[in-house]
Amino acid sequence: MDLFRKPATWIAILALFLGLALLGHRGIWDPDEGRYTNVALNMLDSGDWLNPRRNEEVGHWTKPPMTYWTIAAGVAVFGANPWAARLPSALSYLLCVWLVWRMAKRMSPGAEAPAALAYATMLLPVGTAHLITADYVLTAFSTLAMHGFVQARFGAERPRLWIATVWIGFALAFLTKGPPALLPMLALVAFDIALRGRGQHRVFGLTGVVLFALLALPWYVAVILDHPGLFEYYIGDEVVNRVTTNEFGRHGEWYGWLQVYVPTLLIGTLPWTPALLRWARRLPSDLRRWWRDRAQRDADAPWLMLALWVLLPLIVFCLARSRMPLYLLPLFAPLALLIALQRQREGKGLPKWPWLAAWAVFVVGLQVAVGFWPTHKDASKWADEIRRRTGGRPVPEVVFVEDMTRYGLHVHMGTGTHIEKIALEPLPQSPFDRIYDELLEQELEEHEDGAVWVAKAAKFPEIQARIERQGFHVQPLGAPYEGRMLFRVVRP
Repeated sequence: MDLFRKPATWIAILALFLGLALLGHRGIWDPDEGRYTNVALNMLDSGDWLNPRRNEEVGHWTKPPMTYWTIAAGVAVFGANPWAARLPSALSYLLCVWLVWRMAKRMSPGAEAPAALAYATMLLPVGTAHLITADYVLTAFSTLAMHGFVQARFGAERPRLWIATVWIGFALAFLTKGPPALLPMLALVAFDIALRGRGQHRVFGLTGVVLFALLALPWYVAVILDHPGLFEYYIGDEVVNRVTTNEFGRHGEWYGWLQVYVPTLLIGTLPWTPALLRWARRLPSDLRRWWRDRAQRDADAPWLMLALWVLLPLIVFCLARSRMPLYLLPLFAPLALLIALQRQREGKGLPKWPWLAAWAVFVVGLQVAVGFWPTHKDASKWADEIRRRTGGRPVPEVVFVEDMTRYGLHVHMGTGTHIEKIALEPLPQSPFDRIYDELLEQELEEHEDGAVWVAKAAKFPEIQARIERQGFHVQPLGAPYEGRMLFRVVRP
């Protein structure tokens, strides 16, 4: 029984429950969860783990492959279901809880339990654990890299080995989201410049750079050589345009960072926000002291390290013109550490268990409520409706005509069902980030018996007329569902 009185035990149990208990409670939500799972299942179906694909003919290059690989691995082991598809996010959350514990123990002994508890219960990390996204896989690997740096710089044995884990973590993060994964390196460089005696075990040694190159670059080299123009797309669209333009419509206005990041930090860190605000209130005076006094920087090394880890990437995120809440997820590990150190500085330990239990019940209640929230984005509901209207017969393909593509159907209809998006008229599009897969007439030429088509009810008469002009018949499958007509296209 003594084991269950230890903070490490009940924090681990709490994190496991919050991360795993309701992981499959709801269906796959489109568009984001559906896109990730669809590409991962296409890898499993085809056996091609090198080229991410929306379907057999169209590649999907907006992200490197690591997230798809982890989802595909989960599905390969546990089957095609939402629980397995979300498992990489949940495991990333649990890994971050453990890494935060270890970093707190190294940086400020006694702060490990509050730090791990803060990360495990903050609203954004625990909520994102049930969301299929590249951001949590990225967060896990970047936190692993920073954990290696903390171990090397704050007194662990064999610092060179820990520096190697820095480069391993960043290499895996680079395979998850490309150049943005390297933003925490700004904190490493600044920290080494600010403190004395940090040249003994340099981060940017030849061994680390070679290790990074061996792990991170082979996939990029292989696909860039095989797909001319892909390098320009990655650098131009996925890096430069996201940083310098509002092309993607992600709050690119000058005030966009206020709209996105301030609420994310204030709400996402609940229920620990007051401790974070108390740290922020003291931060300007700390920064002045660190700037003027090198000895003070040495004395406050943990605080300086964590402040740099938060502030430098945050400044970049604010300056960039593509802004989304989950971009800040990698900053919640240092925020949890800052919260724990702030409470330790104030003489506070773990909160009282009734308060903690009430918050845990609230979080679980939110997770349950989200699962029952009615939304047209739930692919499981679409799958049930398609099965009902087709009598449960196999559906080889679902074709969406100029509508949001429900890629989550690939999970809920089974791996034998492929999803396509078609357009009525040609549109300018990049070969590496296509708006649609093909045109209506091309899809009709490839006509597959048993396919189900989906179109907005308002456009259905126009689409029906165009299909029938090509010599096919249209068979509606009942009344509109969620404002869409479901129908079949039949040869005469």
